[in-house]
Amino acid sequence: MAFTSRLRKRLGVVALGAVAVLATTGAVPGAAQSGPAQTESARSDAAHDRGAHADDRIVVGHRGASGYRPEHTLASYELAARMGADYIEPDLVTTSDGVLVARHEPEIGGTTDVADRPEFADRKTTKLVDGEPVTGWFAEDFTLAELKTLRAKERLPEIRPDNTIYDGRFEIPTLQEVIDLSQRLSRELHRPIGIYPETKHPTYFQEQGLALEPKLVDALNRNHLNRPNAKVQVQSFEVGNLKELDEQVRVPLVQLTSTSGAPYDFVKSGDPRTYEDLTTPEGLREIATYADGLGPSIGQIIPLDADGNTTEPTSLVDDSHAAGLSVVPWTFRAENEFLPADYDSSDDPAEWGDALGWAKAVWDTGVDGMFADHPDIVIEAAE
Repeated sequence: MAFTSRLRKRLGVVALGAVAVLATTGAVPGAAQSGPAQTESARSDAAHDRGAHADDRIVVGHRGASGYRPEHTLASYELAARMGADYIEPDLVTTSDGVLVARHEPEIGGTTDVADRPEFADRKTTKLVDGEPVTGWFAEDFTLAELKTLRAKERLPEIRPDNTIYDGRFEIPTLQEVIDLSQRLSRELHRPIGIYPETKHPTYFQEQGLALEPKLVDALNRNHLNRPNAKVQVQSFEVGNLKELDEQVRVPLVQLTSTSGAPYDFVKSGDPRTYEDLTTPEGLREIATYADGLGPSIGQIIPLDADGNTTEPTSLVDDSHAAGLSVVPWTFRAENEFLPADYDSSDDPAEWGDALGWAKAVWDTGVDGMFADHPDIVIEAAE
């Protein structure tokens, strides 16, 4: 399988006999990990029988526990881990001096207090991000020292008003600070807390002369995380950068997809394929030549009808497993705004609906994990 050939490539100079040993002791990229009690051989078995046991499934704190704290802050990441998440997920952008930091987008006006800072008023500008004009303040126009003077704020204050009490309390963390936090929490909680970084808008940052991937590889190398069985998975909505990373890293790679659109590097190069094409059985087999997992929208697994109600699950989970890919969809959220209509509790978008029921419905499709703004709920549902 492509799965096995990628393993051998990532192990590099290790002899093939040693590869066979590692493959039977849990070195298979993408095998789910849930804690020290799960043995290496159990993780290897999970790679062949994904989704069969609840203990094999993973929960990724989506931007931390962003249902409870402003996203991409150390407080949000820490809360996710304490709630039981296996991984914390930093979206990566870069400063002008080449430091990777955690923000949802290059534009930082919606997640920081930069608009209230008169000393940075002249930094407001309009740029093309993946071909679309975006106006605001951009991380790559600030040095790290300047960015550290800003403070995070809640991105969705109308939906998550309780989170606004934390506005102004937290800095914008660097990737290194996120790694340091994961290592401290791993020691404190006596279980490994992994990182699940996403390279945001890779083509855009390449066009800025600030490619993210070399900095990410360097960070993994510096922290001794570029190795099989490191609790790291790297994800992207684009394809070309994952194929390049496949030659440089030994950790699992995850191809993100969506219910619409196409990878921007495809659009830029004139490749007509879309995310729908990538998630056909043939497309999944191609993904398996360079990645270890699929990160689809939940809507690609459980589609909604015209009224927003759930319909029968698609074959995407089974098709992905048949191609040797794990499946960890995004994103579980508890508020009515984000729930299917048949799980709503009222017309109030900020009120929580039948979140436990929705989480259970997603688990029941056989997925290998879930991205969650509310990690505690999906963990409860898994039980």
